[in-house]
Amino acid sequence: MPKPPAPSPKPTPASATVTLSPRGLARLKSGHPWVYKSDIAAQNAEPGATVAVLDQRGKFHGTALYSSASQIAIRMISRETTSRDAVPDLPSLIAQRIREAIAYRKTYVQNTNACRVVFSEADFLPGLIVDRYNDVLSLQILTQAMDAEPVRGAIVETLIAELKPEGILERVDPRIRELEQLPPRDSALLWGKKSSTIITMNVVPEGPSTELKAQSPKPNDQRRTTNAGVSFHYSGLEGQKTGAFLDQRENYAAAARYAHGNALDIFCYHGGFALHLAPVCTSVAGVDSSRPALEVAEKNATLNHHDLDWIEANAFDLLRDYADAGNKYQTIVLDPPAFAKSKRDLHKALSGYKELNLRALKMLQPGGILISCSCSFHVSSQDFQETIASAARDAHKSLRVLEFRGATQDHPVLLNVPETAYLKCLIFHVSN
Repeated sequence: MPKPPAPSPKPTPASATVTLSPRGLARLKSGHPWVYKSDIAAQNAEPGATVAVLDQRGKFHGTALYSSASQIAIRMISRETTSRDAVPDLPSLIAQRIREAIAYRKTYVQNTNACRVVFSEADFLPGLIVDRYNDVLSLQILTQAMDAEPVRGAIVETLIAELKPEGILERVDPRIRELEQLPPRDSALLWGKKSSTIITMNVVPEGPSTELKAQSPKPNDQRRTTNAGVSFHYSGLEGQKTGAFLDQRENYAAAARYAHGNALDIFCYHGGFALHLAPVCTSVAGVDSSRPALEVAEKNATLNHHDLDWIEANAFDLLRDYADAGNKYQTIVLDPPAFAKSKRDLHKALSGYKELNLRALKMLQPGGILISCSCSFHVSSQDFQETIASAARDAHKSLRVLEFRGATQDHPVLLNVPETAYLKCLIFHVSN
């Protein structure tokens, strides 16, 4: 029999309020969940409080999480407006939303046991990221409200009950905690076995759907995670973000459908694209400026029985030298880190993207494949395409679009929240 629906969180009396300016109210009515500090007309709230959101006439417009430190002063958590005198019990609401996020992944995430379980605003859980690596979970807490101990407890308890992991890690971004005026914390194991802090990712071949479901505990301390047919070592307390990049998972497989010949993976990190290209290309070289990242990439190559070349170098310098030397390739991947951390960085970022794509296009032979990515939200899809088009004109190349792609389905995009559509992955056929 189907389970009965979960009861709605019990409301509690609202005492904290935030009053919006007309501009802030207009932003809220547009469907965006954020209102900036400059658009707060008045507030009566402690840091991290769950607040009733009012307009200047006192009309109730829902409830939000308040930050006293961030430029994003409120993040909507509920647009229910039946009662100004009550707000949801936050720990109960968080638990319910986590269960809904897990159910969403069970429906749409296939052929992997590594995925994003909670994606902040895209899962109506602003300030919370949870990634799953087989039987280990890694979370990031990014706001004052999510850092409150009752909420932390609800997060961990719900994840344990629903996914039964062997360990739950917290990856801390010190810069975010400083901006949110939160006390310092270290990245650490929150729950479970010490051995869960180092895991290995393994693979289930393409085929029937692999459900996001609980894993039975195993006696050894090596874990594996499924990632579109390629195995990856994963160390829970090392590397960037929560330890790996999951948003490109489907793009790795897409790139492999078109790649051929000699391939070059620029900004390869742990070898995500390179290892997917290895079975279909005659040779693959991965380039990164981080020696530790390349050491992990080499371990991943060994795990997958591939012999790849790994080059420690500055990508811009290497591409310039290779292009000047007349080196030629049939496939080139460009997957750089975010060049634009803010709008102020936009011009410099676009210059960087043009330089990378120009050099790559000069090295691609007719019939070659260019896979060009940007994870900079402030660089719009249109700006990115125009930048690549400009590089193609300068390189005297013509580009046919094979695919316009974004992040994996475990990183859902909210139509009214453009920040959730941050990743662009464009695959081109190159001709003279």
